[in-house]
Amino acid sequence: MELRCAILDDYQEVALAMADWSALEGKVGLETFADHIQPGALPDRLAGFDIIVAMRERTVFDAALLSRLPKLKLLITTGMANAAIDTEAAERLGILVCGTGGTVGPAAELAWGLLLALVRKIPTEVANLRAGSDRWQMAVGGGLQGKTLGVVGIGRLGRLTCGYGRAFGMDVIGWSRSLTPEKSGELGIAYAAALNDLLERSDVVCLQLKLTEETHGIIGRREIGLMRQGAILVNTARGPLVDEAALIEALGNGRLAGAALDVFEQEPLPPGHPFRTLRNVVATPHLGYVTEETYRIFFADAAEDVAAWLAGKPERALNAPAAGKNAS
Repeated sequence: MELRCAILDDYQEVALAMADWSALEGKVGLETFADHIQPGALPDRLAGFDIIVAMRERTVFDAALLSRLPKLKLLITTGMANAAIDTEAAERLGILVCGTGGTVGPAAELAWGLLLALVRKIPTEVANLRAGSDRWQMAVGGGLQGKTLGVVGIGRLGRLTCGYGRAFGMDVIGWSRSLTPEKSGELGIAYAAALNDLLERSDVVCLQLKLTEETHGIIGRREIGLMRQGAILVNTARGPLVDEAALIEALGNGRLAGAALDVFEQEPLPPGHPFRTLRNVVATPHLGYVTEETYRIFFADAAEDVAAWLAGKPERALNAPAAGKNAS
């Protein structure tokens, strides 16, 4: 009898074409889900699956949900870290959690693309050109050269973002809890001793932080109040880093000139959400990692994870459940 594998959030319906799954033929039946399964429907729709491939952090696998998936033996996340999966609960329940490789560059590239689209008002001009309007030009954009870019979080993505800022002739400031003046000097950026300092000095603030208990809501009403009048916020990291209500208020009253966003508190973003209609927001539906190159790594590694688990030699394991709940 074949095992059943669910591949979640395959919005573009490309998962099966992005990798060679042939090693699983006759052993595992693959089923893809092009829709995002709402939390309340997850237990019923996934209860019959032995294996689940989750796309990043789109679906929360907490202890309550995992306990309602009696057949689940292998849970795969794309990437090697997933804050939406309770790996300890999975371990207690005998569920192996494995990850995949990935890429870093695309998310930083998207952040810069959104920033350029916002400051040069590209979406407005493209829409006007496509509409065949009698007006040849609609808006007056801004430039980046000579402005100050503040990068919050100087990990791999943050360092790439700093490099883009320098290439565009910006003065770059960095802050993270582990950043030192010496490291800043090596990166060719200015050092901010505190987040408040960076916020007060930056024309553009770009968030490149991981979401943790410490960073949840790190940009709230007080922090937005410290930012320069007319500053821009870029967030392609995680939605809950920012107090959405405070950001919407600041965008609506002109305290901030704009926001470039790829991540949100709730995803998919509700149809009537202000981020869909505010004129000073350029937003995309969490596309940071959505490239062909990344998907080919994600799904090829997921197929390898399943094959390795079936062979009794798991790869890229993120927990260590007790023996007993296995492929047999």
